[in-house]
Amino acid sequence: MSDPTTPAPRLEPRVPSRGNRDEVPAIEVRDLTMAYGDRVVMSDISFTVGRGEIFVIMGGSGSGKSTVLKHLTGLRTPATGTILFEGQAFSADDDDARRAVLQRMGVLYQNGALWSGLTLAENVGLPLREFTALNARDIAEITTVKLALVGLRGFEDYYPAAISGGMRKRAALARAIALDPDVLFFDEPSSGLDPVSASRLDDLILEIRASFSTTIVVVTHDLDSIFRIADRALFLDINERTMTALGPPSALRDHPPSAEVHRFLTRSSGGAP
Repeated sequence: MSDPTTPAPRLEPRVPSRGNRDEVPAIEVRDLTMAYGDRVVMSDISFTVGRGEIFVIMGGSGSGKSTVLKHLTGLRTPATGTILFEGQAFSADDDDARRAVLQRMGVLYQNGALWSGLTLAENVGLPLREFTALNARDIAEITTVKLALVGLRGFEDYYPAAISGGMRKRAALARAIALDPDVLFFDEPSSGLDPVSASRLDDLILEIRASFSTTIVVVTHDLDSIFRIADRALFLDINERTMTALGPPSALRDHPPSAEVHRFLTRSSGGAP
């Protein structure tokens, strides 16, 4: 990845690197316990995310999926345990380390989180203005490329309220990849979308991984998306308050380690858990 202070549009595909098993993983979570005050949400969570992998965090409503995401992005500090980004520990308590790591991450929030008073181009350009010393012309060029990558060329001057929900999610994705991140995080990307728009977003996730070897972590309960995009998936059991399954979704469905995992992965496609 290029220096985040001088980013350039990635126009040539990168070949995913998956061969060396001794390679430091993109993300490593060791014995994570998450809590709000005295209330433990989940405990004893350990997993790795390989470079170039699409990794899904799944579970029912209230199981702590989005809370895991907040810990992975340094928004919350573990009650116990360690989170490493490419071998380096960081948390919300270390502002300098967290800021350095965040420049190598992109996040697509559940509602898109676009600024309503800014155009799509201005929204996508925000991280470039915040984290780089690029001039306005270079930022505009990169912004146009990023919007084109998500199918929104020509919509630079539109405001979020003037486009559909699916287009807003794609615009938010363009902003998330503005700095050419090593890791992309998605929080319920299909939430609020019709099946066609949700499928299009899945296509974009797969295209980004294939083209740029980006590591992708997705929080979702959408079965169609889970089986379509995930290399591996982690299941959070709300009753056990810990992870109870980890592996390829089809393998977990065909050989479920628990009745809860079986119920989750064999329910009606697209329905709420």
